Amino acid sequence: MRIDLHTHSIASDGTQSPADVVASAAHAGLDVVALTDHDTSSGWAEASAAADRLGLRLVPGVEISCLLRRVSVHLLSYLHDPTDGPLTRMLTGSRTSRESRARLMVDRLSPDTGLRWEDVLEHVHGTATIGRPHIADALVARGVVADRDEAFATLLSGRSKYFVPQTAPDPVEAVRRVRDAGGVPVIAHPAASKRGSCIGDVDIEAMVEAGLAGLEVDHRDHSDAERSHLRDLARSLDLFVTGSSDYHGTGKRNLLGENTTDPESLQRIDELAAATSPSQGAGSA
Repeated sequence: MRIDLHTHSIASDGTQSPADVVASAAHAGLDVVALTDHDTSSGWAEASAAADRLGLRLVPGVEISCLLRRVSVHLLSYLHDPTDGPLTRMLTGSRTSRESRARLMVDRLSPDTGLRWEDVLEHVHGTATIGRPHIADALVARGVVADRDEAFATLLSGRSKYFVPQTAPDPVEAVRRVRDAGGVPVIAHPAASKRGSCIGDVDIEAMVEAGLAGLEVDHRDHSDAERSHLRDLARSLDLFVTGSSDYHGTGKRNLLGENTTDPESLQRIDELAAATSPSQGAGSA
């Protein structure tokens, strides 16, 4: 069984519709795929219908943007109740913060690049969560940079004069909200030092006390040494590990199924979700 538990659609910063993400997953030979758009579950219904048609299992999820001591932390939530009030309010707040941040960055970029907010909106699909990838796409369209990679390495990097820090929830509180909503929380790419500063093991231990269940270990932004350390940490904290692509369509070079999750870890996710909310534990067949 081939399982990829981290993908994105145009509901956030991917370049394919939720249905097309699932179709691409089937084409890539996956048996199970999770849709984990940033701070939104708006693509679940479309992805679920496509999974039913194509004979894949869909694991519905989101990737929650968090912040700890100015360090970005991404928390994956699987199989939570999308109607849960406190978690929904947290996600809505994160989306609002992302848009405010994006507007400020466009204001800073405008004098030097001519970029306008209207240019960014041309690359946002429907009610998608607006973020730096959409600014990057607008910069590419204007010929300012060649692609998203160049945009993130230069104008949109944390070292750029145009960068605006994000306002986001504390990861410990986010873990609690996910568990209260019947979900299973997993830290995405927790040791990806090439992305910037990372939280430490002590911070992860605090998240475990709040209910953290797993670590995304096999990810293209983790070195062999980082993967080894995370596996050791997961064993010491009784966490399961996952492997994923972090697929964004053409928005990133990541390929579906380039890293995968063991079936035993998916079983742990199902068991934890079922223990809290039986109706969520089965996922989508």
